[in-house]
Amino acid sequence: MAERNGASSSSLKVVSRKALLFFFTTTSVLFFMSWFFVLRSTSGTQFIGNTLLPNSKLLSTFEGSNSKTQKQSVESSFGNRAILVDSEDVEVASETKVVKHDGGKCNRNDELVLKVFMYDLPPEFHFGLLDWKPSGNSVWPDIRNNIPGYPGGLNLQHSIEFWLTLDILASEFPHAPKARTVIRVQNSSEADIIFVPFFSSLSYNRFSKGTSLGKKSRNKILQEKLVKYLTAQEEWKRSGGKDHLILAHHPNSMVDARMKLWPATFILSDFGRYPTNIANVEKDVIAPYKHLISSYVNDNSDFDSRPTLLYFQGAIYRKDGGLARQELFYLLKGEKDVHFSFGSIQKDGIKKATEGMRASKFCLNIAGDTPSSNRLFDAIASHCVPVIISDAIELPYEDVIDYSEFCIFVRTSDAIKEHFLINFIRGIGKEEWTRMWNKLKEVEHFFEFHFPAKENDAVQMIWQAVARKVPAMRFKLNRSGRYSRSPAVTDKGLKSIPTPKNFW
Repeated sequence: MAERNGASSSSLKVVSRKALLFFFTTTSVLFFMSWFFVLRSTSGTQFIGNTLLPNSKLLSTFEGSNSKTQKQSVESSFGNRAILVDSEDVEVASETKVVKHDGGKCNRNDELVLKVFMYDLPPEFHFGLLDWKPSGNSVWPDIRNNIPGYPGGLNLQHSIEFWLTLDILASEFPHAPKARTVIRVQNSSEADIIFVPFFSSLSYNRFSKGTSLGKKSRNKILQEKLVKYLTAQEEWKRSGGKDHLILAHHPNSMVDARMKLWPATFILSDFGRYPTNIANVEKDVIAPYKHLISSYVNDNSDFDSRPTLLYFQGAIYRKDGGLARQELFYLLKGEKDVHFSFGSIQKDGIKKATEGMRASKFCLNIAGDTPSSNRLFDAIASHCVPVIISDAIELPYEDVIDYSEFCIFVRTSDAIKEHFLINFIRGIGKEEWTRMWNKLKEVEHFFEFHFPAKENDAVQMIWQAVARKVPAMRFKLNRSGRYSRSPAVTDKGLKSIPTPKNFW
């Protein structure tokens, strides 16, 4: 009897093992088969219908893509991001061909443009500030026959508003220049950006002083009018200003209106006089100054033919972040091959600066009252390698240009150490300097202003920088409109719930 019970027990154990083995084997097979079908179903190329993309061709681009199916509608108009990479080969999988991006060049498709709706502001906000008088019903001059003159001197360095407005107006011509990145549209719902044509820098430079004691300046009055005008427009109400573009390149321009129009994207020279919640690198665009020194055409100089090692001419005693200028003046004034002196545009100042920069290997760009200055762009135009000592500086198009290829950056705390800067600069040899000098000549056209605009000049580069901000604007607008169809909320938010006495 015991033997039968033992045999029976052994049989049950064998059967149990076989059953378990069968169960795990079957489960494993089913598991692997399920993953096979999952992987097979997801391995194919997935496509997004073009009808689901934003209305602007420029905003539906995929950088670096050049396939036949995308070439006409979604090819990038501002080329590769690594503009300064020498002959970088990019393989296009769909065509098995190689597209080369040469240093200093941006690939583009002329059919891809930024759609801009521009307000027809009264002339007092733009060309009227240049003493232009309208004829007939148009608020704009006929720039095909007569372009109002822009004042010279220091006014020119912040003239970005003038060049961009001209470019928008020119886009309406029947035979507009082929090389363009912007076109004006008359229906704001079709636009990628809403442009506000207020010449704010010019307004500050010419009309920021009151005519009598206690009386508002013309500049202040114009800012008040602008705020009233914009906030009354349907375009502003629809977006809260998030898709608007406002120019305030002079650090002191729009000083009254900026706190009320901050949801808009600003075009600025730097963020030195702005709170970070009003202007910042994520929301706004940094544009170059227009250099005052003329471009160095046919530059045949070299390392040995430029006798001055380090050059600076400008205001030495500055406040705030510009205190480093004073420190560096005392550190460098005894160096025989360093030019460090006071200077201005008065008494042939621009001519002297032109001669000095073209005869120098390196040009100092030191923070002044604000992090940036026109001196950097004068140095680029002179092919004088910039030495940037400004910890808070922001640079134009830095998301597509690597400034370290043609500029030297030095922290302020290091620069004011005794012998640090001069020893550092002297340690840069002829070969390295020549490489940076050649890069300067490759990239200088990115900082040149022209009318009509030329391919990848400063005007087009600014528009391209604006275009790269538009997807983020769209994202914010779309998110803010999630509940636009929901019934209006009448309560004032969540009500506090009393905690039970025995909660803890």
